[in-house]
Amino acid sequence: MADLIFTVLLLLLSILSPLVFFFFIFSITRNPSSTKKTPISYPVVGSIFAILKNKHRRVQWVSEILTSTPNLTFTLHRPFGYRQVFTANAANVQHILKSHFHNYPKGDAFRATLRDFLGDSIFNADGDNWKFLRQISSHQFNTKSLRRFVENVVDSELSDRLLPILRAAAGESVVLDLQDILQRFAFDNICKIAFGYDPAYLVPSLPETEFASVFDDSLRFVSERFNSNIPFIWKIKRALSIGSEKQLQITVGKVREFALQIVREKKQELKEKSSLESEDFLSKFLSSGHSDEGFVTDVVISFILAGRDTTSAALTWFFWLISNHPEVENEILKEITEINSEEQIYDEVKNMVYTHASLCESMRLYPPVPLSTKSALNDDVLPDGTPVKKGTRISYHPYAMGRVEEVWGEDWAEFRPERWLEWEDKWRFVGRDPFTYPVFQAGPRICLGKEMAFLQMKRVVAGVLRRFRVVPAVETMEPVYVSDFTSKMKGGFFVKIQDRVVHP
Repeated sequence: MADLIFTVLLLLLSILSPLVFFFFIFSITRNPSSTKKTPISYPVVGSIFAILKNKHRRVQWVSEILTSTPNLTFTLHRPFGYRQVFTANAANVQHILKSHFHNYPKGDAFRATLRDFLGDSIFNADGDNWKFLRQISSHQFNTKSLRRFVENVVDSELSDRLLPILRAAAGESVVLDLQDILQRFAFDNICKIAFGYDPAYLVPSLPETEFASVFDDSLRFVSERFNSNIPFIWKIKRALSIGSEKQLQITVGKVREFALQIVREKKQELKEKSSLESEDFLSKFLSSGHSDEGFVTDVVISFILAGRDTTSAALTWFFWLISNHPEVENEILKEITEINSEEQIYDEVKNMVYTHASLCESMRLYPPVPLSTKSALNDDVLPDGTPVKKGTRISYHPYAMGRVEEVWGEDWAEFRPERWLEWEDKWRFVGRDPFTYPVFQAGPRICLGKEMAFLQMKRVVAGVLRRFRVVPAVETMEPVYVSDFTSKMKGGFFVKIQDRVVHP
């Protein structure tokens, strides 16, 4: 029996050895112009070995490849012929997001992957459905009444909840997970602004947040779908209701139950108070005749995704960066102290030019969304000469784009807000075009909530730094950037809060 097994093993080895040798020769001869960082692609299995080796640092790995290629673009070969184009080339980004926008929708594969979670909301829509959602959303975001409402909500959440919690932490010398605190702050804000609903997650008791937990789990499971090396595997798991797909069904069910409850309570509120003049987005949305519960639930979930994770991620990295750059913190403090407290909130934050530059610089290095993916509707050629076949996934990579030396200079790794500024008796902000810095997307899909996000972030920065110093609990900590659609600091951001002034 042993001889038989040995004979079979020898036979298998004799068959496989030439194949392995062929794969090796094939890999070194098929693309002689590729850089040393470009992963080797083998027949059938593609670059699976390199993908698996870097699965825990996928964003950084792809960024390193992109910034090492002459045209800032490469094609990743997954098993069984699946391909994905990655680019950090601004000309390609403009081509995808603007000049050839019609050829790069989200695509059927993208929408199918996200449908269980986001349904047919604006973040998962194409074509006429997207145009319709964009139109009604744009109208609501551009109203002065919404701007005033946002100002009031952010200011009350800041003064009534965030600052008292930080003051208590300073007085008791306790360590806080600032990432968690900022997520709670952002979640309360977006629920009040978008739905007129107060979940009260940011209260002194810091209650357990089951919804936040299942929401994060849902994002992680959906992210696993996107990053699956063999895309049809997750569909088989879903059909059989096993593994991560079974867990996704459970967590998404809880998320949708929460969102549906918000919708039903708001509909009942509007029914009972027909004369109620609510400023929140959901009230306006329902009052305009959009009453299908499934569709409106999709809208609710998409707003939570947009409003909870992005601003909190940006602020988390911002506070870590300034804690290591006291010269930047001092400039921001100088700007804050010069603010006229009698100004309207909107005018106040508009004049925070250095703070604005610091936030932009922070998001250059640590964007809330590290990459965004489209799908080619038809065969195309990108401006840098990269061919794109119909149906190919193509992702532009803001994380990598913030690390391109030719754009940001040899000091690209430094946190330097002055790269966004010019001095003319006072600081003047000098922005970059949105295709070079697509943190808020660009073209027809540019983020509608951009101004709202900056308003919220500047109010938090001014409110917190005017009163406190944020000091990492472990000052030698080098945080790890991780991402499931939106970025986070792995393990949280634990800090000590110190008073700038002694409170009575």
